[in-house]
Amino acid sequence: MSFWAKIKAWFKHSETIAWARLQMMVGAILSVLATVDPSLFNQYIPDRWLPLYVVGSGILTEYLRRRRAKDL
Repeated sequence: MSFWAKIKAWFKHSETIAWARLQMMVGAILSVLATVDPSLFNQYIPDRWLPLYVVGSGILTEYLRRRRAKDL
C-alpha cells in the first residue's frame, strides 16, 4: 500500500474528516501559542482575520460535505 493510500485510508477517504483533523491540529497549536505568550497569538493572527476564518471555514466545510454526498 502506498503512502498516499495510507493517508487517504486514515481519513476514511473523506475530505471533510481530513479538513476537521487539520482544523483540530491548527487549533491545538494556536491554543499552545495563546497559553505560552498571548502576544504571540495576536502577532500571528490579527483579530480582523477571525470573522474571515469562521466564514471561510464554514464555506469550505459545506463544500467538502456536499462534494461527498451525492444526494444533496
